[in-house]
Amino acid sequence: MIFKVYFQETKTEIPVRENTKSLYIEAESERDVRRKLKDKPYNVEFITELKGAFLEYEKQNEEFKVLEIG
Repeated sequence: MIFKVYFQETKTEIPVRENTKSLYIEAESERDVRRKLKDKPYNVEFITELKGAFLEYEKQNEEFKVLEIG
């Protein structure tokens, strides 16, 4: 499954919508996404699974690159 993760770049940064970044990651579940990102300095705001029309829409974005973190 592909998930979209919304995050701030540092855990100490207060979430501000204008500073929110996103990335795409392949994982089995939301819990798996959090496990894969636990060593990163990110302040994860929201994780959503992409499927169907939502996934096809995101694939049209030139920044769509799925991270494969073990």
